[in-house]
Amino acid sequence: MMENEARGLNQYHKTPGDIQKELEQIREAQANPARFDVLYERYYKQIFVFVFRRSGDEECSADIVSQVFLKALININRYKHRGLPFSAWLFRIALNEINMYFRKNKGDRMISLDRDDFRTLVDEESTYDHDKEQRLMQALTQLPEESLQLIELRFFEKRSFSEVGDIFGITENNAKTKVYRVLEKLKTLIIHKT
Repeated sequence: MMENEARGLNQYHKTPGDIQKELEQIREAQANPARFDVLYERYYKQIFVFVFRRSGDEECSADIVSQVFLKALININRYKHRGLPFSAWLFRIALNEINMYFRKNKGDRMISLDRDDFRTLVDEESTYDHDKEQRLMQALTQLPEESLQLIELRFFEKRSFSEVGDIFGITENNAKTKVYRVLEKLKTLIIHKT
C-alpha cells in the first residue's frame, strides 16, 4: 500500500503483479476454503467501512459484512477473474447485501461525507464551505439509489471506472457516462438550492 502511494496511486490501485498474486490466493481459496482467510483479512476493513458509511450502525454493519464474506466464501468457486481486484466482486456482494437489508428493514440509509470526499466531489481546488456541503448533502439525498451508489464508489471509495462498471455489471464506458450524468444532475440540484 505504501509503495502504491509513493508512486502516486491511490491505496486501492493494484499493479498487474498485485492482481496476479491475488489471483493465486483466490485459486488457493477455491481449492481449499481454509485459505480464504488471507482474502478475508485483506478486505474485511474496506468492506466494513463501506457498509458502515451507509448504515451508521456498527452492529448492523458487522452483520451485513459477515453475510458478504459468508456469501463470498460459499461462492468462491463461481468467481471469474476479469483483470480487476477481488475487491470489486466483494463490493458487488456488499451492495446487494446493503440493498437487501434496506429493502427488508425499511430503514434510513446514511450518506457519510468527510471533507476530503467533499473536495473530491465538488472541486479539487475548492476550500471547505459548510453551506456548499449542506447543499451537496441535500442534493445527494435526492438522487436515486443507483446514482448515489455510483458516486459513492467512484468518489468516496475511489474505485476506478472499470471496477465501478464491474460492480454494477456494466462496461467501463457506461460507468463513466453514468457517473458524469449523475455529476451533472448534482450540479443542477446544488445550483437550484442557492
